[in-house]
Amino acid sequence: MNREVHVRFWESVGLQCPAPLTYLHAYKTVSEARVGIRRYLTFYNSRRPHSSLDRQTPDQAYFNALAPMMMAA
Repeated sequence: MNREVHVRFWESVGLQCPAPLTYLHAYKTVSEARVGIRRYLTFYNSRRPHSSLDRQTPDQAYFNALAPMMMAA
């Protein structure tokens, strides 16, 4: 992935989840921060459709592309 994609992703994490990397939310513990970030990443990859992926989630796009490759192997 290019730098712009990474920046956009982390900006969306900071803006849409309980702001794990910003001053907007101060987690009390590292484990609490991990839970919050994990919750957002799960949502982002498995529940949130992306217009650039033809309204599929990243998980759907990845596993749909992977299936034909597995059949050919």
